Order: sequence, then structure tokens, then C-alpha cells
Amino acid sequence: MTSNRKHSVALMSMLVSASFAATKLVLGLLTGSLALISEATQNTADFAATAVTWWAVRLGDKPADANHPYGHAKVESVAALVEVVLLFTASVWIGYEAIARLITGSAEVDASMIAIGVLAASIAIDFWRSRVLRQVARETGSPALEADALNFFSDMLSSGVVLVGMACVALGYPLADALAALVVAGFILFAAIHLGHRTLASLIDTAPAGVGQRAERILMAMPTVVAVERVRVRPAGAMLFVEASVAVSRALPAEQVARVQDEACRRLREALPNADVTVGAHPRALDSETAETRVRLIAGNRGDAIHHVIVQDLGGRLAISFDLEVDGRMELVKAHDIASALEGAIKDDLGDDVEVDAHIEPIAIDEMAGEDAPVERTGAIDRVLRSLAEGGGPVHDVHNVRVRRTEQGEVVNFHCRVDPALSVRDMHDAVDDIESRLRRAFPEVLRVIGHAEPARPTPVRIAG
Repeated sequence: MTSNRKHSVALMSMLVSASFAATKLVLGLLTGSLALISEATQNTADFAATAVTWWAVRLGDKPADANHPYGHAKVESVAALVEVVLLFTASVWIGYEAIARLITGSAEVDASMIAIGVLAASIAIDFWRSRVLRQVARETGSPALEADALNFFSDMLSSGVVLVGMACVALGYPLADALAALVVAGFILFAAIHLGHRTLASLIDTAPAGVGQRAERILMAMPTVVAVERVRVRPAGAMLFVEASVAVSRALPAEQVARVQDEACRRLREALPNADVTVGAHPRALDSETAETRVRLIAGNRGDAIHHVIVQDLGGRLAISFDLEVDGRMELVKAHDIASALEGAIKDDLGDDVEVDAHIEPIAIDEMAGEDAPVERTGAIDRVLRSLAEGGGPVHDVHNVRVRRTEQGEVVNFHCRVDPALSVRDMHDAVDDIESRLRRAFPEVLRVIGHAEPARPTPVRIAG
């Protein structure tokens, strides 16, 4: 319905311009009035401009396609630019002729009542269609119709000046016609400059004042948005294309990031109903991230499932332990490769001096302060661990034993070697048995993390 109204108003404006141009030109030639001929010239330019406008609004309403992803609305701005050129050309020619008549003093003008009546009718009709065009332009956001409305308002004023000039000629002042033509040229030039400024602003994608800042405030009001990285606003006829990029915490899961984007688009569309909105959300590392959060993010980005992360602050040096979940049927060698790769990725992010131990089935403990246990205590636990692994079971070669004291109890980390042919499930059961027996021997131990490594095959020696 809106599109049809634009088309009909543009067509009406074109037909009226054609009628006025023909009538005023005939009367101007018959009466010798330069002001009337200038009016006819302006109406001829109006006819050409409104014809372009009629074509532009029809083409501009076509939907977007593969070659025009932003639609065709810019055609209306091009039409407005054509009208600017026609107005400027007409003002220069009229101004030149008027100045020439004023200099030479030659002016033979017949101020007939027919000419005066046509000018009066022209003023009334221009006032009416200027109001209609302006109203439709505001309702549809059409720059081409807005250009027509401004043009015809200028026509109304200039026709009034010409009418005054004709009246002065009738009273015996023939040069008043040239003065009136010069004033008309000024009106036309002013309209051309004003319209040209607005048209060029649209063609070079000048954003409407305040829209970008308003969009940024709407986005920053969302609690999940950390920062607004960029907002771009591009006008195209009645449409606004808004593209925004926001930063969110990289700790957000992918599903929540998608919800942030959808919510941002919804809020912007509510505030800007004529906008086509696109919002991208990008993860950002926050200064408030804890070591535990960073470990979980690293594991998540790698596709590794971990839980029960333990982070110990050893006087400026971190010790990190966690459970790494893998398929219980997986071979130990493959599981160990996954654990080693994850440990390496954590060290790359947090530093090579960070201790990282991966294990299965730890308990959930928040980040806590810790300190190395006395050498005697570490030695006692080390000896018990080694003795537990000397019973001929699949676990052997206990090494790299560390004992840390925390407010909740002692945390023991150790490495051991296991038959590489074992499955992850069997490996866990064997290591878990040693961990349980150690805790029975030392009730003060809160957590035991045993890092199992596949035993290296013993090299075969050939006697020679």
C-alpha cells in the first residue's frame, strides 16, 4: 500500500509539472516575460526531475537481490541528485538572462491578466502538492519525494515573486520582471544547494545524526555485553542498515553467545523499526578471569571435558590439577597423548613454570592457597607410595611426588608408569586403588592426583 501511494503521488507530480511547463512557456513567449519564461524553464526542469523521481521510486521499491544485497533504495538518492543538477543549471541561466536585461535596460513585457491568473493558480497548486509530497515522503522515508516537495515549495515562492513582478510591470515598472527573475534564480539556487547537501550525504552513507550513539547505548545496557567494538549505520532510502560488533566474555558458552546476538538485534529493531540489523558477538579475555576459568576455556576450546579443577597458589607459582574425561575404552597411550597436549596448551597460556597434572575423578575444590609440605612429610608419603606400587600390580615407577598443605588438607601429586596395553578404565582402577590406600595411611590427605604414563618398552639387548 505504501509503495503504491509513492508511485501515484510521483506520477501526479510529474503530470502537473508537464502541464505547468507548457502553459507558462507559451504565455512567457507571448508576453515576453523573462520571469514567466524562467518559471516555465523551472517547471520543465521539474518535469524532468519528477519523471526521474517516478522511475526512481518504482525501481527503489524493488526488493534486495544477489547483485543488490542492500536493495535499490539508493536509486532515489541518484534521482534527487539529477534534480539538483537541473535546478542549478536553471538558476544559472535565469540569473544570467536577468542580469543581462538589467544591464541593458531592455524589457518589453506584456503583463496580461491571463499570465497573472496562471501564476496565481500555479502558487495554489504548488502549495497543495508540496504538502502532499512532504507528507508521503515523511511516511515512506523517500528522499526523492522529499526532494520534489522542497522543489515545489521553492516553485511556490518563486511564482509569488514573479506574480509581484508582473504586477509591478502592469504598474509601469518593466524592469521589475528581470528583478523578479533574479530573485527566482536565487530561490532555485538555494534549493539546489540545500537538496544537494542532503543528497550527497545519503549517497556517501552519512549516518543520521545520533543514531549510532543511540544504538551503542542500547547495546551497552545489556549486562552480557562487555564492550561495543563498532557500530555502522548506512541509510538507503527509508531503510537503515545497522551493523554492530560487540565483545562478550569468552567464558560464555556458544549457545549463550548466540542468544546475546539475538537479544541485541531485537532491542535495536524495537528502537529503530525501519532498520535492518546485524550484530556480531566476539569473545574477549577479561581481566577478571581466574586461572580456573582460563583452564576450563582452554579445555573447552580443544574439545576436552574436564571437571574438579584445583588451582594452588604456591607463593606466586601455580599448581593446577583436574580430571580429564575420556572414553573408558580408549587405549592408555592415546589418552595420555590427549592429557599431555592439554597440559602443554595450559602452560602455553599460563606460563611454563605452571605445574599441570591431569587425572580422572577428582573432587570439586575451589581455588585455594597452598604451600609445600616439609621435606620430611613429603619423604614419608613418597616412601609409602613407592611401596604401594611394588606389589607386582600394573602401576610402578612412582616419581615426581609433591605434597602441598592447604586450609582444607594436604594435596598430593605424583607420577607413575602403567602398562601401555591397559585401557583407561583399568588404568584408573589401578591408580585409584593406590590413591585410596594412601589416604587410609594418611587421613590428613584431602586429595591425591596420580598422573599415569605409559611405561616405555624395555629395549632388547643382543649379546654379541
